[in-house]
Amino acid sequence: MKSKQIGFTLIELMITVAIIGILTSVGYPSYQHHIQKAKRSEAQAALVSMATAMEQWRVENNNDYTGAKDAAGKILVFSDKVPTNGSGTQTYTLSIPTLAAGNYTLKAVPYGTQADDECGYLTLDSTGVKASESGTACWE
Repeated sequence: MKSKQIGFTLIELMITVAIIGILTSVGYPSYQHHIQKAKRSEAQAALVSMATAMEQWRVENNNDYTGAKDAAGKILVFSDKVPTNGSGTQTYTLSIPTLAAGNYTLKAVPYGTQADDECGYLTLDSTGVKASESGTACWE
């Protein structure tokens, strides 16, 4: 009587590993792009929330934005990191590069694993103009 062989041959196993490798090489960059886009969206939301905090500061301080950061440049009205609640790994650093009595510009600079973001830094000014370093449609 002949016995039946159970299991996989080496060729079948190598074909399976090759298929998994091909699928991974195609899927992983797409996955990384979506993660980067999600982190960018979080930074955009932080900039909008920071703009709201700036407007609240202005209302409470006689239509004047100055004083929203101290002499050393530390932001007093909002967190300077994204995520803003302090949980998780920092992905963006927030700053106020331009601050005057009647206007401001807010900036989110990629940090750590986000440093290679295709959009670069993001800005939002007191008139609501949104921009990015790359000039692409990163706010859409």
